[in-house]
Amino acid sequence: MLSDSEAAELLSFLTPATRPDVKGRATEYILGLSGHRDGCRFLRSRPDLVAALLALTSDPSIAIVKDCFHVLINLSADETLHQVLVNDVGVLPVLLKNLVDPEYVFSDQICTILSNLSRHEKTCRTVFKVLQEQLGVAQLVDIFCTEGYNQKAKLHYLGPLLSNLTQLPEARTCLLDPDRCVVQRLLPFTQYQASLVRRGGVIGTLRNCCFDHRHHEWLLSDAVDILPFLLLPLAGPEELSDEENEGLPVDLQYLPEDKTREEDPDVRKMLLETLLLLMATKAGRRTLKDKNVYPIMREFHRWEKDVHVAAACEKLVQVLIGDEPEPGMENLMEVEIPEEVEEKLKEADAKEQEELQKEENSRSGPTQ
Repeated sequence: MLSDSEAAELLSFLTPATRPDVKGRATEYILGLSGHRDGCRFLRSRPDLVAALLALTSDPSIAIVKDCFHVLINLSADETLHQVLVNDVGVLPVLLKNLVDPEYVFSDQICTILSNLSRHEKTCRTVFKVLQEQLGVAQLVDIFCTEGYNQKAKLHYLGPLLSNLTQLPEARTCLLDPDRCVVQRLLPFTQYQASLVRRGGVIGTLRNCCFDHRHHEWLLSDAVDILPFLLLPLAGPEELSDEENEGLPVDLQYLPEDKTREEDPDVRKMLLETLLLLMATKAGRRTLKDKNVYPIMREFHRWEKDVHVAAACEKLVQVLIGDEPEPGMENLMEVEIPEEVEEKLKEADAKEQEELQKEENSRSGPTQ
């Protein structure tokens, strides 16, 4: 790695006044450093270099700005650099200021950096705090949901950013405010075919929101009507009986022969997990049973080939067709599980995952 004198010389090249060709070679060199672990470790010890790169994101040279953002993406992918980027370099105010600019060329890169920085709870809290100070979650959702907000960027990675933010109860509270139409705006994106990243991010956000069981009745009510948006991606073209169709939400009735299901198994699993969370409360179970969810899940299970997704579907079906829990245990999220029982459940879950992996390996066959 560079000596202190070499690092100081490199830093002297990273100024707005430096000749563009010299500046460009310096940013290219740091980009190369950021591509491997030792280079990232070195840059972690030199926040002054990273701060200089952040300043150069306003350079007149597009090539230099592109290199600087590429470095920041690489560094933000390394959790050990998160505190340096957020606290020592102070990237968040600069990134968020540029993100809200509808003319900014590098907003997609900003979305990726923010998504990386918000993956882990500690830094996510800082991201959320600065976000609330500068624009707020509601405005972030507004930007995300406004088609063509930035003609030069797709902003798909705002989806994973929202998903990461909603690991925090305070972020979920902002989205689930009954007096503001925030979470409702995200619902149509559960079937957004142009981007798996955006679609998966929204479904992850909705799943996280469903951890707050006190909002389940509201989410399932006509005020939000979340259920059809979770079920439609799992529903296929299979013909159901008139009786089964009539019990379903209107959007799920008599689906066309060309109806396709969500293509990504991870997203299908998240949808099932969201439905299962909604069934943790008595009101949620009653609603899903009253809305005749079972036939959709029955046909989905027959169709599903991924063993992990099929297992998640089986758990959901067991709750759908099972008896109600005993009095005092209606809210499954509030039931206290004895420590020894919890250990046994963990062991059973680990064994189940092992069996599923074996089954998946046997299906895929030997590799060539």
